[in-house]
Amino acid sequence: MAEKKSSLKKRNWAFFVYPTKEQLQALGSDYDGSDGYGTAPDDWIEQLKLSGLQFAISPLHDKDLHEDESGRTKKPHFHVIVVYGSPTTYNNVKRLTDSFNAPIPQALEQIRGYYRYLTHKDNPDKAQYDEKDIITGGGFNIADFVEISKSEVTEIKFKLQQLIREQQITEYFVFMNYVQDNYDRVYYDVASSHTIFFNTYIKSIRHMKNRNGYNVDPETGEVIE
Repeated sequence: MAEKKSSLKKRNWAFFVYPTKEQLQALGSDYDGSDGYGTAPDDWIEQLKLSGLQFAISPLHDKDLHEDESGRTKKPHFHVIVVYGSPTTYNNVKRLTDSFNAPIPQALEQIRGYYRYLTHKDNPDKAQYDEKDIITGGGFNIADFVEISKSEVTEIKFKLQQLIREQQITEYFVFMNYVQDNYDRVYYDVASSHTIFFNTYIKSIRHMKNRNGYNVDPETGEVIE
């Protein structure tokens, strides 16, 4: 028998929020709340910050299409993850979502997959959004919720080594800046926790290029053609 929502207690929850009236007007959306849910209050993000909860808010999903053949665009919305300090009840979370005029919350068994859904990272058939536009607060760090296997670490190291070769990076700080700007916290964690491996590899590249007569920009670490 399915667990009753009123008795359900979880630490991790997800829900979505419609933008504020001002945001919807700027988007030219005609959503009027006719499905029973209204637009978010202007200060809903500030309310989340004041709640003390860890949270992550997706970029605005304004390009999602209905999965039928109509080709219609879905109502613009944000996906939100909230993390409580300890398991809390569905009713408690619903009081929060009700204050945002949002649909009912959904319990999350694990955060990693849903965090990736904030940008449709694993759904290439859906509209893609930029991870840099994810808003986090309350100390939320996706690396805290991801336990990756040894093989997954190896795969990430493999991809980051490819990155170094493709970008012709010859300085570790350039590598870390690139990872910070273009990859998620899991990749950043692998890059920063395997400093000896990557730094030794990068130094070897720089030594080889200098020996073979390449010029390297001392500020950016990039090869000057």
